Amino acid sequence: MSYVQEIIQQVIERNPGEPEFHQAVTEVLESLEVVLDRHPEYIKAGILERLVEPERQIIFRVPWVDDQGRVRVNRGFRVQFNSAIGPYKGGIRFHPSVYLGIIKFLAFEQVFKNSLTGMPIGGGKGGSDFDPKGKSEGEIMRFCQSFMTELFRHIGPDTDVPAGDIGVGAREIGYMFGQYKRLRNAFEGVLTGKGLTYGGSLVRKEATGYGLVYLTDQMVREKGKSIEGARVVISGSGNVAIYAAEKVMQMGGKVIAMSDSNGYVFDPDGIKLDTVKQLKEVERKRIREYADIHPRAEYHEGPAGIWEIPCDIALPCATQNELDGKAAKTLVANGCFAVAEGANMPCTPEAVDTFLSNNVLFAPGKAANAGGVATSALEMTQNSMRYSWTFEEVDAKLKQIMTNIYRNISAAAREYGHEGNLVVGANVAGFIKVAEAMMAQGVV
Repeated sequence: MSYVQEIIQQVIERNPGEPEFHQAVTEVLESLEVVLDRHPEYIKAGILERLVEPERQIIFRVPWVDDQGRVRVNRGFRVQFNSAIGPYKGGIRFHPSVYLGIIKFLAFEQVFKNSLTGMPIGGGKGGSDFDPKGKSEGEIMRFCQSFMTELFRHIGPDTDVPAGDIGVGAREIGYMFGQYKRLRNAFEGVLTGKGLTYGGSLVRKEATGYGLVYLTDQMVREKGKSIEGARVVISGSGNVAIYAAEKVMQMGGKVIAMSDSNGYVFDPDGIKLDTVKQLKEVERKRIREYADIHPRAEYHEGPAGIWEIPCDIALPCATQNELDGKAAKTLVANGCFAVAEGANMPCTPEAVDTFLSNNVLFAPGKAANAGGVATSALEMTQNSMRYSWTFEEVDAKLKQIMTNIYRNISAAAREYGHEGNLVVGANVAGFIKVAEAMMAQGVV
């Protein structure tokens, strides 16, 4: 058994019942064999052994009172995975599926994603198994305040700076920031994704979706393709999906399908984004109602069927492992030439192998969806400066960061003998920066 396989086996044995974490570690470490062959000093320093073990794992009780006066209890998490290149940075997710393994997988991925941005931020992630769906404003506020009443002890502008994720948008960030401020008696840039009236950054809402399309554009143009005129399928209908769709349309592409956890809509005339924004951002309704407004559109139960729609570019932006090997084969058979991950690890290993073996251009999430955290880091910078940049200034910085990410991962793949394999390129480029920082800081 190789050194890398020994580390993977140790991770599986020491972290039982956490398949998402096992998957993320395996995917990264298996692509690092070529780096370790060239840098045996990383093995001697135990970089991998340290890299796969979080620096800190925090689990806490979150009691809150619902509108009927009943005491409810959820579980909260914060995993501070690696601070070698900066304070921990990563979102907070509120969803019933959240458990320690999900948070560890997300935090581990965040280490490399943050490294790729070029910004001085380490990797972390947090969340709770609380479900905001169906809850009143008062219930959500009380939950967020209770969650922050414990979390505030472990975060700070130079320690750990959380952001939003699934189930945590501007509303939830606002409630948590207010509670942090009350407990700390300090107005600090401790959360990103804040409202513009109290330290938020322009472009933050759009950043992950815009960044995804900026990197996709770089990837396809290098191969003589274009987003202009392309048929694009986007799973999800949250922030990432909505603003990826917006940028695709601005670049002349045609988005023909979007989804939520219940099903998907296909509009042969092209998705009307104003309708999706109204349904999802304002009314908080389900995607099925799109078809009631636009009669030529079709609604189908079950989100997985969205990948059966013939398209040129697929952007999975919903959740982990949503696109499996079977769906990948269907996309290939239907002529899809590019896939870029807007969500975290939305493609299964079988799907990724299918794309790579069929010469489909593929950008992994740790690179393709790094625009959100990159703009969060820009928000941190503005908070430290007590200053705000314009929309155009932030957008230009975001576009440059995504361009640099593409160039760096493409170059890393080429240097280590895997030209065109951006999965290897992203893992290698992200890893080397973190490994060098860990080496410089000794055994900590």
